[in-house]
Amino acid sequence: MEKIPDQLGYLILTEDGAVLESGGDLENDERVATIITDLISLSNSIDPVAFGPEEKFKKISITYDDHWFSICISNKKIYVVKRSIQTSSSEIAVNV
Repeated sequence: MEKIPDQLGYLILTEDGAVLESGGDLENDERVATIITDLISLSNSIDPVAFGPEEKFKKISITYDDHWFSICISNKKIYVVKRSIQTSSSEIAVNV
């Protein structure tokens, strides 16, 4: 997890939200772990008619101005990575 480019922090959680591993900005961040598990529970309960009872998400991305979170589930573990958003020099010039 630490080799992911532009990574600011990471969490590896059990399916019930317990922190197994963490690092960077998310080091032992129980608050974010709770928010992530609540978000997963919510996404799994959204309109079963539209998405089907066995259809689960593959990846959730949450984007802010300067960073984003990538969330996925594999082998009954929840992986969360917080990454910085790199702006190009042309975007910086427009925002100045």
